[in-house]
Amino acid sequence: MDIDTAIENISRNTVEIIEIDELKELLKKDEKVAYVGFEPSGKIHLGHALTIKRMKALQDAGFKIKIFIANLHAYLNGKGTLEELNETAAYNIECFKALGLSEETTEFIYGSDRMTPEYIVNVFHASTLTTIQRAQRSMAQISRGDAHNVAEALYPIMQVMDIHDLKANVAVGGMEQRKIHMLAREVLPKLGLEAPVCIHIPLIHGTDGSDKMSSSKGNFIAIDDSPKDIKNKINKSFCPTGVIEDNPVLELAHYYIYDENETMLIERPEKFGGNLELTEEELLDIYAKEELHPMDLKNTVSKYLIDILAPAREYMENL
Repeated sequence: MDIDTAIENISRNTVEIIEIDELKELLKKDEKVAYVGFEPSGKIHLGHALTIKRMKALQDAGFKIKIFIANLHAYLNGKGTLEELNETAAYNIECFKALGLSEETTEFIYGSDRMTPEYIVNVFHASTLTTIQRAQRSMAQISRGDAHNVAEALYPIMQVMDIHDLKANVAVGGMEQRKIHMLAREVLPKLGLEAPVCIHIPLIHGTDGSDKMSSSKGNFIAIDDSPKDIKNKINKSFCPTGVIEDNPVLELAHYYIYDENETMLIERPEKFGGNLELTEEELLDIYAKEELHPMDLKNTVSKYLIDILAPAREYMENL
């Protein structure tokens, strides 16, 4: 795969890449590593799956993929006991495999297994270069609750050193990770270490219209949801007539249907106008003009998502 094609594939449906020229140089190397970290946190949903799509694109471009299961970080973030988190982590790993990241091509790493003396010393060293205020700002979109404690300041510094410890050239994450990634690009060179290229993925709106799809909020489509559950969740989704901006149903069509298809077929009875085969531009146009009923849109998106998630659902059912 040539560099321009690789860049096009990797950058699809991303918010930003910092910096694109650095990524181009990495693509010339024989050995390169891309990593993403996930806290074990219940169901793996379409928000996570959007990130996995980019990891697969990086894999296709020759990167070794490392999925960091941040169980210790989740513990510091008040997500549960280590025993509970490890149980969730095992399920999460199977979900990632269901999305196409096999053990043959992907390394799955538990954070609690990386607590070597060298790592701890590096965390201490990095902490001398980071103010408490900067660490807390880095956690603004990640921390659980309003109480500020030492763990909250330690978390981003650990994540910075995870990047070095995993020998990652590229760090991938949602936009909530941006401040931590920027901290890594600032602190690691001060330690004489390589700064990562950072790839940021958009946060998908929850089905309730809130800013983020989240397993804790219950506003998600899980990758192993049954067809009935997918249909019910989409039917209940926030989808105001004529509203384009921040519409989660249109967003799912953008990221999961139009990502793989030039057009989307909307099937409806002749008495309601008959079938429509629409490009994304055409869909947005007629929806904004209120020429398409939200239920016709919801029924179509449900049908496509049920088919798209069929392989993942079957993998999980056969465990």
